[in-house]
Amino acid sequence: TFPSTKSTRSCAEKMDYLPEWVTVEAFWTTFLIVHGLLAVALLGALTHQAVALLLPLRAGDKADGFIARFRSVASVRYANAVCVLWLVTFVIGAWLYAKYRIQVRIPIEQQGYFKTLGAFELKEHLVSFGLGLLPLYWYLWANAATTAYQSGRKWLTVWLAAICWYAYLAGHVVNNVRG
Repeated sequence: TFPSTKSTRSCAEKMDYLPEWVTVEAFWTTFLIVHGLLAVALLGALTHQAVALLLPLRAGDKADGFIARFRSVASVRYANAVCVLWLVTFVIGAWLYAKYRIQVRIPIEQQGYFKTLGAFELKEHLVSFGLGLLPLYWYLWANAATTAYQSGRKWLTVWLAAICWYAYLAGHVVNNVRG
């Protein structure tokens, strides 16, 4: 711990831009919930897109039933939403990361949950890697009519969906470990 001085302000004083009726804990909890909801939206969009690419309906197939309708979405319509959701979720996650490093990671280390921490570290790297792939992802979907990009578009989408699923599950595990 750092020695206290008169110039050191408490966390609540540093967040003086918050209204008086919002506590610091309520702010961070709400922010974490928003991050989770955006992650669910991103997960849904990428999963729809990946399933539609991996198991497309053939000409003449009827879109009857839940699975068939799930597979029959227009994949190209999800591309912009995926890019925006990935960026916004990443930025909010980066803001939450400072709180995680101080108030979550250290106690988890002290409890000896090193596999959990390693899983979260991998999540951080994969999500950053996915962020770097977003321009290519957007380009491939912006040129969806180009058949030469079909395989690259499909496997990049599946890869981003796999990253998103892993990140979502790893985030939940860390949240459950620390509470």
